[in-house]
Amino acid sequence: MSTSSHSKDTGLRDKAHAKVWHTYNNNFRPQQKGFLSITLGSHWIEPNKFKDSSDITKCQQSMQKVLGWFARPIHGDGDYPEELKNELASVLPNFTNTEKNQIKGTADFFAFSFGPNNFRPPNKLPRMGQTFSLNLREVLNWIKLEYNNPRILIAENGWFSDGHVRTEDTTIIYLMKNFINEVLQAMKYDHIDVFGYTAWSLLDGYEWQKGISNRRGLFYVDFNSKEKERVPKTSAFYYKQIIQNNGFPLKESTSTLHSQFPCDFSWGVTESVIKAESVASSPQFCDPNLYLWNVTGDGLFYQVKGVKLKTRPAQCTDFISIKAQLELLSKMKITHYRFALDWSLLLPSGNLSSINHQVLRYYRCVISEMLKLNVKPMVTLHYPTYRSLGLPTPLLQNGGWLNQSTVQAFRDYARMCFQELGDLVKLWITINEPNRFNDIYNSSSNDTYWAVHNVLIAHSLAWHLYDKQYRSFQHGQVSLSLHSDWAEPANPFLGTHRKAAERFLQFEIAWLSDPIYKTGDYPEAMRKYLDYKKREGLSSSSLPYFTSEEKELVKGAADFFALNHFTTRFVIHESKNGSRYEFDQDIQFLQDFTYLISSFRSAVVPSGLRKVLNWVKKRYGDIDIYITASGIDDQSLNDSLRKFYIEKYVQETLKAYHIDKVNVRGYFAFKLTDEISRPKLGFFTSESKAKASVQFYNHLISNNGFPSNPTNMCGQPNEKAPCTLCLFLMQKKPLIFFGCCLFCTLILLLSIIVFHKRKRRKLHWSKNFQPLCIPVKNRQKNMLNQI
Repeated sequence: MSTSSHSKDTGLRDKAHAKVWHTYNNNFRPQQKGFLSITLGSHWIEPNKFKDSSDITKCQQSMQKVLGWFARPIHGDGDYPEELKNELASVLPNFTNTEKNQIKGTADFFAFSFGPNNFRPPNKLPRMGQTFSLNLREVLNWIKLEYNNPRILIAENGWFSDGHVRTEDTTIIYLMKNFINEVLQAMKYDHIDVFGYTAWSLLDGYEWQKGISNRRGLFYVDFNSKEKERVPKTSAFYYKQIIQNNGFPLKESTSTLHSQFPCDFSWGVTESVIKAESVASSPQFCDPNLYLWNVTGDGLFYQVKGVKLKTRPAQCTDFISIKAQLELLSKMKITHYRFALDWSLLLPSGNLSSINHQVLRYYRCVISEMLKLNVKPMVTLHYPTYRSLGLPTPLLQNGGWLNQSTVQAFRDYARMCFQELGDLVKLWITINEPNRFNDIYNSSSNDTYWAVHNVLIAHSLAWHLYDKQYRSFQHGQVSLSLHSDWAEPANPFLGTHRKAAERFLQFEIAWLSDPIYKTGDYPEAMRKYLDYKKREGLSSSSLPYFTSEEKELVKGAADFFALNHFTTRFVIHESKNGSRYEFDQDIQFLQDFTYLISSFRSAVVPSGLRKVLNWVKKRYGDIDIYITASGIDDQSLNDSLRKFYIEKYVQETLKAYHIDKVNVRGYFAFKLTDEISRPKLGFFTSESKAKASVQFYNHLISNNGFPSNPTNMCGQPNEKAPCTLCLFLMQKKPLIFFGCCLFCTLILLLSIIVFHKRKRRKLHWSKNFQPLCIPVKNRQKNMLNQI
């Protein structure tokens, strides 16, 4: 169809619609009280470069050609958009003034269609600096701005699945979630007047040029069957659920619980490895040497030979970094601080022949100084990450955790730590998140499984060492911490997805927790699934086997369950071929945008924490549980997401404790400070500035939970209002000290000046008036001589 004929056809449609509207308005509306409109469809496009005015102009022209062509005459001023009139002046018909008045306003609402029929395949798009997008919220905002915020009905919206898909249409569910969520956001935050939503379509049908190769119905139709049976898809059940809930209500397990934790509940904050200083960064009071500063020359200090100063013994606060840590901890009301030692710094050679006593002293200083603040330590011996395994170089060069020599090296390392620090530390974590070793030992799944196998043996040896040699007089507890995110089926209406969620928990948590807290061996379900994949030729993965001695060693080798929980994962079953840990599980993650999502794509699902706590209790009995890390990144200036996260996740912890009788002993928020490489994770910035969440967390700790009437139930003295002057003096202590020194120096200088002035005046007087001051005896002699 030519542009000219298309333009004329558009004008005739507008006129025909206008006549129908006027007919209804004049003859039927008074009795029927109904509303009438015309459904218009559109795509949505965004400029590739948002600061490029030509890109923006092209996007506006595209929207006017697709949607404005029809919408402007009816919902606007009765005429075509100016962009089209300027570009298509030779072919675009003109409306008379009478026709404009007849067409203008002939819709009681804006009926809008948004779906795949309004989009063209990417390989057929002209390269004009435009990006096609499925952002329904943005196109609703465009309609609001162009047509003065009309009432909008989403008359058609949906997506398609391939023809071979029967009833398991998970992709359609997530696209539907996304579309409806964007409509809700447009209504709540952009104040767009959307009064209805209609999913397209009820049944699979003949989709124009696509025929039956695409399916868009909520009900599956078997086109090869004589009866053409209609079977509801999972998207039909999900859409029904949305209608019943009238959207996406906050999915709290129960209503807010107003209560408190026990008085011995551990409120903590977690930090990763603390990098130790081997030499005090502030040695001015313990260095006996005198130095001259060559200010006008090279700017260096030069030792004055032969001169020794009086010194004092070295102090922990000589380390500037310890002072900085203490200052941050003093601003929080936590009872515990979890941090990790640097194994590679403490034992550079990997064995006890090269203990770095300066680094050891540094860590002892950290612990002893924080204890003075009534903050107790939870110390992690080994904290591997995907960026750094954290092993001494010789151990790393020999294969790391794939070499069994590392097992014995870790036992020796743990012995040294227990011996040197155990009198101060009562809570130990041997290794942090070994169930994430697939990020490090990822050349094959067998490497991953063997590395973790050796870690379990190393941890167990360390636990038995502490139990036999140190527990009796140090009275501490030892465990290891596991990454323990919860898993939900992405499509709750599919059994395969429910099985995939449970399989995720088996591979993620039970893989290491079953040997320690249950059977002394790996989960039977995990072994069976790997054996099934091996029989099918999909993988060559296999779990190692414990000897009978190793089973006895591993089983029960922990005093509490330490879990790190951050989010809930939504999983689907997806068969995979290959011998890698992530392939062995046959799962795929989906992102559910109906939940709050952080910039790192972490979903805020508070109920997941309560569920994983109950899962641990159900599987391993009434064991003490510490949540040793839990947190989220927050890009906002007021820390609103982190505050919301902490409040909701602690609330779910409280429900698990009181309602489900889970023996939760502590909650450690992650983490103390931002990392330069990964900002927005900490309570403090990398410049040590406190964020809004510090005060919020402190308030939560002061109340020991969520009491209905905040009271002091734990026998602690009631806090008095802070002294403003005292706070000012504490914050400005260095400046005040400097001011006092300067003031004393000035007083000393003034005293010296006054003293010298008085001395000079006295000397001056004695010189000038000496002849007039003759002694009496001399004066008498002179008078007698004169006689």
